[in-house]
Amino acid sequence: MDHPGAGGTHRIGPYTLLGRQSAVGGSEVFAARTDDGLLVTVTVVGPGLAAEPGFRDRFRTDVEAARTLSGPFLAPVLDADADAPVPWLATGFTAGLPLRRAVDRHGPLPEPALRVLADGLARALAVLHAAGRVHGGLSPDSVLLTMDGPRVTALGLTGPTGGPAPSPTDDMFDLGSTVLYAASGGEPDTDALPGSLRDVIGGCLYPDPPDRPTAEQLVEYLRRQDLPAPAGCWLPPAVTADMAAATAALGSASAGAGGRGTGLRPPPVNAAGAGVSRRKLLMGLAGGAAVLGGTAAALAFTGDPSPTPGGRAGGSGPTARPAPPPAVRSPASSASPSPTDGPEALVLTGPDAVKAWSRVGKHAPTCLEASDKVVMVVTDTATSFLDAATGTSRFPGLNTVNEYGTTSFKYPTAYADGVFYLLCDTPDQSGLLAAFDAASGKAKWATRMAEVESGGGKPTAMYRSTYVAVAGNTVYVCGTMSVLDGSYSSTSPTTGYIRAFSAATGKGLWRVKGTDINNVLVPPTGSRLLATSAVPAKKPGRVQMIDAGRRGARGWKVSVPYGGFYFTTGWPLTCYAAGLFLFAGGDGDTLFAVDAATGSEKWHQRFESKSGDQVRIGAPFAGLDGATVYVPVGSDLAALATADGTPRWVARLDGASETGGSNMFNASLRISGKSAQCSADTVFATDSAKTLWAIDAATGRARWRYSDPGQPDVGFLWTVGGDRVFVASHLTMTAIAAHAR
Repeated sequence: MDHPGAGGTHRIGPYTLLGRQSAVGGSEVFAARTDDGLLVTVTVVGPGLAAEPGFRDRFRTDVEAARTLSGPFLAPVLDADADAPVPWLATGFTAGLPLRRAVDRHGPLPEPALRVLADGLARALAVLHAAGRVHGGLSPDSVLLTMDGPRVTALGLTGPTGGPAPSPTDDMFDLGSTVLYAASGGEPDTDALPGSLRDVIGGCLYPDPPDRPTAEQLVEYLRRQDLPAPAGCWLPPAVTADMAAATAALGSASAGAGGRGTGLRPPPVNAAGAGVSRRKLLMGLAGGAAVLGGTAAALAFTGDPSPTPGGRAGGSGPTARPAPPPAVRSPASSASPSPTDGPEALVLTGPDAVKAWSRVGKHAPTCLEASDKVVMVVTDTATSFLDAATGTSRFPGLNTVNEYGTTSFKYPTAYADGVFYLLCDTPDQSGLLAAFDAASGKAKWATRMAEVESGGGKPTAMYRSTYVAVAGNTVYVCGTMSVLDGSYSSTSPTTGYIRAFSAATGKGLWRVKGTDINNVLVPPTGSRLLATSAVPAKKPGRVQMIDAGRRGARGWKVSVPYGGFYFTTGWPLTCYAAGLFLFAGGDGDTLFAVDAATGSEKWHQRFESKSGDQVRIGAPFAGLDGATVYVPVGSDLAALATADGTPRWVARLDGASETGGSNMFNASLRISGKSAQCSADTVFATDSAKTLWAIDAATGRARWRYSDPGQPDVGFLWTVGGDRVFVASHLTMTAIAAHAR
């Protein structure tokens, strides 16, 4: 008999099974030995997987490919039989402990071990992806902790089960969830990640696959941090002791198993836990930014959009201490007219876009920024400038690069007053803020921003740049920093920072930092910035004014109870228009407009769903003239008058998203990022079906739509310059006029 446990035998193919180690995706993993006494690891394919149509062919192909791969963090494939009654796979044996068992027994891993884990998994995936393969099932069950680092197992034993084939970006999500499991013990809480990993592992868990880093980028990210490797063994003593005991027990079993049919009973193993599902992770990390209930919400406006006369929200006059707006304290106090109030939604439909030009390059862009005449295209090898009207090269290329590029949390480019700004590296220097003249393509200046600061045995400060923005004569770089002590662990919560530079020279002007600066909005004009704080569980967050004219001094503050989903490190989830700051409050269903100078409330507008689902508004954004504010809510995009919050129109998406659910605006689904932008008279927005819409700002009707079915797994980057939108899809750059037909 070949099946372990059947007929009293414990043989699979030519191997004697010694002990069950773990379960992976419905298959079982055993320690085993050859008749010559060599130890191996044998994975016995589960009956459900073995009976799946096409599995055996896929398994055979994956095994043959895996035989050609090698790496210190990959389990080498020795033997397999795809045609056996019970398919099996034999790999080289390494003494170790499954990651899930280690965490279940001994708790989360410390920071040094987490960094080794992340680096090893990334290097293993880099080998697979370079060979055109994917793992498809990386999890705490398919990772073995060994004295030499993590080892990835279960190659070729996972794959589609009625759904789409896994991709490298799926592997990166699985890497992120695996490291998060090791850091938190299973809860989808990125606060459990140490400061040195929070950004990059959080990036692996971005909802949009194109925003996730590649395996090579993750390895390079960790390398560039240049943090000390853990002294001695990388694993905690309790884990190594457990590993030694398991190895000793296995040695005893091997010695007692002298041949076939010994009746050895594999020792019990903890059942593989359910872990954290991908859906649970996405919903937990997005903080509920999406509409709850699984469907798009039809909006009704239930707030009183009339201006608040004089004074601050809840205050008695201009000098009163700011108080929470009334609807923040008690959303039920808002008026609740009939759900039929407000404009009827217009379902978006329109012709396919007509391209102005399209060009194919040699390297995929990582960042885009544009004026009405020039497009700056940044890759991981160079920066080039294209003519906005024709797509031809405008100036000689430069050696500045940005390998990680634009993501949901990072936007490393800006343009203002004839100058492009870029957070970049060169072959000789890293961590640069550079300015380029849009008329010549030449560098005006470059300033190096230290990524790590330390000295004299003091704790190390690590800076991460999130985005760059420009207002008047000042360039701002916003991001986060963490402090690491000599024991290589975080000594403080994540702290945000703002650094101000002269737009003319690049000279540093001032900087501020604090745990109350976790999300910063830089308006295009004026000297007042808006910052939101991080929110501890069930405690209020706040928005506060940062006075750039007073070198970053804190100004007025407004508390927003239980608005935690809206206050997160990264791209600002707030908006500025016509002298007002706008932000979400209440239960995330109310938009507040306050005076940028005083913090006094001008108006608020509450949204609710006609279907009864709770709604959470996404990141609001404003038209170029500031007269209109656009609010994404699930499948709806509402246009409000900035002056008083009066609804002007509602545009609605129809159909399904890429994953089969309701199609929604990315600006409502993302927890950050530029997924909606405006030209003078057009609103551009992307959706979860990977379509870019051009919407008439006056009517809410679609001018055109653009999609790229040729690059479904890559998606596209895009930006607006003048009256054109520029789209990068893998190697192809495309320009479309706002009024194209």
